[in-house]
Amino acid sequence: MHVVGTAGHVDHGKSSLVRALTGTDPDRWIEERLRGMTLDLGFAHLRYDDGVEAGIVDVPGHERFVHNMLAGAAGMELLLLVVAANEGVRPQTVEHLAILDFLNVRRAIVVLTKRDLVDDAELAAVESAVRAATRDTIARDAPAIAVSTVSGDGMPALRAAIHDALVALPPRPADAPAFLPVDRVFALPGRGTILTGTLMQGTLRAGDSLRLDPPGREVRVRSLQVFGASRDTVGGGARVAVNVPGVDVSELRRGAVLADDAFAARASLRVRFRAQPQALASLRRRTPVRAYLGAAEILGTLVFDAAPPQDGAAVDATLHLRRATAAYPGEAYVVRALSPKTLLGGGNVDAGAVAAHDSGDVEENVAPDVDAIVRALAETALAPRTAAELGARANVREERASEILAELAAHGAARRLQKPAAFVDGPAADALSARIGETLARREAESPWTLGTTSLALARELALDEQLLVRLLASDAEEGRVAARAGYYATPAHRARLSDEQRAFFERVVPLDPAQPLVPAPLDDVVAELRRTKIAGLGQAFDTLLATGALVKVGADVYRGTQVDEIRGRLELAIGRDGPITMARFRDAVGTTRKYAVPLMEWFDATGVTVRDGDVRALRRRAVAS
Repeated sequence: MHVVGTAGHVDHGKSSLVRALTGTDPDRWIEERLRGMTLDLGFAHLRYDDGVEAGIVDVPGHERFVHNMLAGAAGMELLLLVVAANEGVRPQTVEHLAILDFLNVRRAIVVLTKRDLVDDAELAAVESAVRAATRDTIARDAPAIAVSTVSGDGMPALRAAIHDALVALPPRPADAPAFLPVDRVFALPGRGTILTGTLMQGTLRAGDSLRLDPPGREVRVRSLQVFGASRDTVGGGARVAVNVPGVDVSELRRGAVLADDAFAARASLRVRFRAQPQALASLRRRTPVRAYLGAAEILGTLVFDAAPPQDGAAVDATLHLRRATAAYPGEAYVVRALSPKTLLGGGNVDAGAVAAHDSGDVEENVAPDVDAIVRALAETALAPRTAAELGARANVREERASEILAELAAHGAARRLQKPAAFVDGPAADALSARIGETLARREAESPWTLGTTSLALARELALDEQLLVRLLASDAEEGRVAARAGYYATPAHRARLSDEQRAFFERVVPLDPAQPLVPAPLDDVVAELRRTKIAGLGQAFDTLLATGALVKVGADVYRGTQVDEIRGRLELAIGRDGPITMARFRDAVGTTRKYAVPLMEWFDATGVTVRDGDVRALRRRAVAS
């Protein structure tokens, strides 16, 4: 089996294309379907009558979710570069291509979506622009196929082209030691913990004993599945789900590695590095980076053996990582800058894979001023100190203290906090982060219907100052240790799940009347039912539905998110057809009464969808762009 991956700009039709090819919706989250935008990785199974099959990885196109895109890109062998025919090449088209140039993609197909929205001349112009943009990339000689997922035009040709490309791909090395980067972790009732990922090489068998990092111990493979079908053996290139008993979900996260014992986790890797041309000016001999290996994103420092590269030629370097990870010889990687998160380059892990100094922290023979700063950090522990304060404590000049702290932060010996900028001891911060993760995982198990835990609740449980905790949580969120959503903090894998009783309750109190599908429920009635009904966690579940947009408060009423989406669609259609809209026209377009039309229009004003000018409303520019 091989892995096909999508790439391209947001809203260019990647998920719709996957649905048309496979019949599977790759958007797993309710929020993705409500917003019509992919936020995380999606997966689907592509099968042909002659037995050829592949796993499809659908990646998010929005620039804010490039880290999620990278988690799914490592296993791609065949790329579907998706470009909307009515928009052409956009920023994420170029960014995704640049990233994939450093990874494992062997073949590419350019898919021009939304064919039904352009004429032949416009299509030809877009194809020419795509050819120009891909001239120096992995897609330079790729076939271009125009399709419409609405009419089906071009889909048979695309399926045939994918089939031929899959047949031509070489097999993954089956005899190599097994290596599986974990891109998803969840639990199934009665089954336990499930890990999923793309098997990069080797073979997995039920009953195998492998090493899982983190937590850094041996685990047994109880069973294997490939897109829902049980398998005794799975070969390289497959999208596989692995059942590992005796491991709790709270111990794991995206970026873990399930592999043969041959691959020990290392904090320093010898690599070959090739720079992105636009990044050459920003590279230093010691460059702090975000490193992406497999499905992991890890802070670190890229140290060149000689001077920083001056061109696109490959050079030798050592990648010091803040957190140890397993890597296999030849594994592709990408590095981005810390901020802004621009692409710096990438390459492959050397066959040796292990650097001469493998401490993961500060190198041996530490200079006296570095040692003094390290001691000052240890003494102050979790009390944030500025570079000036730590320099004074260590008898080191402030400028030099700032340089040392930046290097220590890149290696994990210090943790940088913001608002205001300060530093705390790295090991102490990591220990607290582990406690935070354990607390969040326990609370999520107890109340799975919540979005997470507030900083106040965490501070009380951990007996910490809330202001300090918020700064540490911001650091953890930046590094992907926790997820911050709507004022709540959660483990990265957590997704709020209502109980059957809670779901049935809200279906009842916020009903959909087929005769009047856009009529809301009175908020007072919903609140009264909440107070009257004795279902565990009902109030928290209501907050979750409101925070995620599944329910929406508008004035004195509660709508379902789908109702608001339908109303907004009618509003935008009416304005797009006839121009700025009056209250009466809006009421008629929605098919409602003034009682509901007035608060709805005021809500659209308040949320930035519309702007009022006297007695009429027009769409705001950003609402039109979205």
